[in-house]
Amino acid sequence: MDRQDLFRELGRKLRSAREGAGMSVTELARQSGLSRRHVTEAEAGRANLSVGKLFDLSVALGVPLRRLFDLEPAKPARVALVGLRGAGKSSLGRALALALEVPFVELDARVEELAGLSLAAIFELHGSSGFRRFEAEALEKVLSEGERCVLATGGSIVHSPETYARLRSTCHTVWLKATPEDHYARVVAQGDLRPMSGRPRAIEELRALLETREPLYAQCEHTVFTSGSTPARIVADLATRFADA
Repeated sequence: MDRQDLFRELGRKLRSAREGAGMSVTELARQSGLSRRHVTEAEAGRANLSVGKLFDLSVALGVPLRRLFDLEPAKPARVALVGLRGAGKSSLGRALALALEVPFVELDARVEELAGLSLAAIFELHGSSGFRRFEAEALEKVLSEGERCVLATGGSIVHSPETYARLRSTCHTVWLKATPEDHYARVVAQGDLRPMSGRPRAIEELRALLETREPLYAQCEHTVFTSGSTPARIVADLATRFADA
């Protein structure tokens, strides 16, 4: 582990502890006496924290300082792929699972299996809140099945704060980032014409959606920019990164 890995791991533990305590960045900054920017930089792994500042943060969080310094990998070897439709979560996920020799799981398929309904029917009968409940339950079932898998998540999981936090604390999360144009082209290439159906401004809407979700997707542990790269290269890079996870 080099210095940057140390800062990144400390940041992950700080963020996990803050989310576990139900605190916002602003609240943690106020209670620890540090600036909001300093807390944000610390959680992003970009701040060289002094022991004194770490102590102030641990007191504000109500966790022992030794817990923040316990830097042994805590996550099982699960890799969760996150991103908008057209990010390649399913295709890249299957190939990555094959390369790592682990099961591949699509969370939306597990939601449908759990509910006994299609996604469209779930939203029609139970609404978005009902879907979120099924999604949270499906994730817990996947987590109970073993510590090695590649998981493709639904693009909107980032709008379920508790489920998304649970995902990040139990899996190595990867944001498959691409340009709006690439997202759109990939969905259409798959034969899904829904983005164009009665929506002449579909690409603008997709661009706005991506802009809204980017700060949430950016909370993933890793970001892979897929535009301009090949699936084989992306899978090879990810397989190398997580081979010993």
